[in-house]
Amino acid sequence: MRKLTSFHCSGKISPAEHLRFVLQQGADLPMKDIDSLLHLLSERKRRVEQDEAESNMEVLLDFLHLSCQLKQEELAELQGDLQYLKEDIATVESRRQELLRAKKKFAKRSRLTADLSSPTLDTHSGCDQGINEGAISVWRGGQGGALAPLREHKLKGGNSIRTSAFAMAIKDDGKNGNYFANSFSDPHSESVGVPKINKRQRVLAQFEDLQEAYLMRRRKVARNQRHRQMQKQESMKEASKLSESYQDGLEDFESILLAFTRYSRLRVVTELHHGDLFHSSNIVSSIEFDRDDEFFATAGVSRRIKVFDFSRVVNDVADVHCPVVEIPTRSKLSCLSWNKCEKSLIASSDYEGIVTLWDVNTRQSVMEYEEHERRAWSVDFSRTEPSMLVSGSDDGKVKVWCTRQETSALSLDMRANICCVKYNPGSSNHIAVGSADHHIHYFDLRNARIPLYVFKGHRKAVSYVKFISPTELASASTDSTLRLWDVQKDCLTRTLRGHTNEKNFVGLTVNSEYVACGSESNEVFVYHKAMSKPAAWHRFGSQNPDDSDDDSSHFISAVCWKSESPTMLAANSQGTIKVLVLAA
Repeated sequence: MRKLTSFHCSGKISPAEHLRFVLQQGADLPMKDIDSLLHLLSERKRRVEQDEAESNMEVLLDFLHLSCQLKQEELAELQGDLQYLKEDIATVESRRQELLRAKKKFAKRSRLTADLSSPTLDTHSGCDQGINEGAISVWRGGQGGALAPLREHKLKGGNSIRTSAFAMAIKDDGKNGNYFANSFSDPHSESVGVPKINKRQRVLAQFEDLQEAYLMRRRKVARNQRHRQMQKQESMKEASKLSESYQDGLEDFESILLAFTRYSRLRVVTELHHGDLFHSSNIVSSIEFDRDDEFFATAGVSRRIKVFDFSRVVNDVADVHCPVVEIPTRSKLSCLSWNKCEKSLIASSDYEGIVTLWDVNTRQSVMEYEEHERRAWSVDFSRTEPSMLVSGSDDGKVKVWCTRQETSALSLDMRANICCVKYNPGSSNHIAVGSADHHIHYFDLRNARIPLYVFKGHRKAVSYVKFISPTELASASTDSTLRLWDVQKDCLTRTLRGHTNEKNFVGLTVNSEYVACGSESNEVFVYHKAMSKPAAWHRFGSQNPDDSDDDSSHFISAVCWKSESPTMLAANSQGTIKVLVLAA
């Protein structure tokens, strides 16, 4: 009893323990009290079980309600997607019929013109020739200039090439690919043809990515339209515009589909060699077109800037292509950047940390900046303010320079090795900086104390940054990925995978539609910016006859698009430079 009293005083004993202790001590309880206790315990047990069951039911009901809500949202989204598809199928079918009627009308008019023309052979031949030339011209336009001479290649857009995409509308009969297979086997199908079959096969190969791109654009247009409707509170007027606005998403996707299916491979136009084929130090670190795409310059570990005339390289039949200008340098070079205004001015960064401005006409340096304390990896001229340039170095510093002064105008301490710097093409106040800390820092130089945004996502060092447009940024990393960012919305838009890059600078180049990079597999990869997988690639072969087929020791080291054309330059660690063009 003393022990029980002490437990009570300490407050450490529960009612159950108290009862158990009393019973274990052999307390003499009458039967009536025992029955009462049993009744109370039974009632208490029932209440506890009931409360627990109710709690379990509430949890289960919450789960079921949430699952139902999510599935209803998925169903609503799926129903919306199906509605978009039905509307777009109807739109494409309607436009396809318009094209067929126009084709028949043109054929009928051509026959009538032929019947009314002079029956002489010369006149009739001239008429046929004119018709044939017109047909060839239209066909060439539909293929994006696939048969035009090299210098006329352009990535075309607009209504002139959209008609072909309408004839390729995807009809989903419940099984992916059945429509394509039926078209292949139907001898009366007007869509049968090797180019169209190849395009459809490319669509099937990346069907999921294309479907995602289509639905993303259609949903975005629908969301924007609903938002505008709610803001303006105009039901009938806005509803009448709804179906019309839906076409924006369809046309946007149509342009993506057309660009993606236009090309499937890289064709070699010509190649040249940057140095001694049997010398180990031939890595081309940088290759860049000048302002007008008339000349291109190369630089690397050979300690020379070489400038080539592009038209001569492409058109001259020669075993050896000599540079039109060759400038010796005292150190290995890491990067080149042509001035966007002065055609003869080019900047270089080197392994000693020196940024040099060169006049290629006089082959002399016009300015040297020696503030970096370690190797400088990157330099870039501003497009909108040609007197400004920026550089980045292993010393962790980003330096902004002006060609009219001898010292830096601004210095940023990033506290990490700087691998790449790039001006925004639409503003001389904004730069992107890639570094060894795996991040991309986006700065407004008017207030450079802190970055506007820090783009995070890469798992290793960021080796290149390039602007696709003033709002779109592409980055490359030694984590074997390319990432696309929206610098206005501060978000990742897509991750591109397919190449190998774990330790070397392999190059990155962009235009308005395509992103290209090198690989440590000695291959060049081209991605459409809306697709996560490569659209085309090309493998460099060994130039040394004693080498085996295994090119594991060689890698692509630099790439560069020729503005908005499908032509690009690519160089590798052996010093081989190839002119490549996207082909069907």
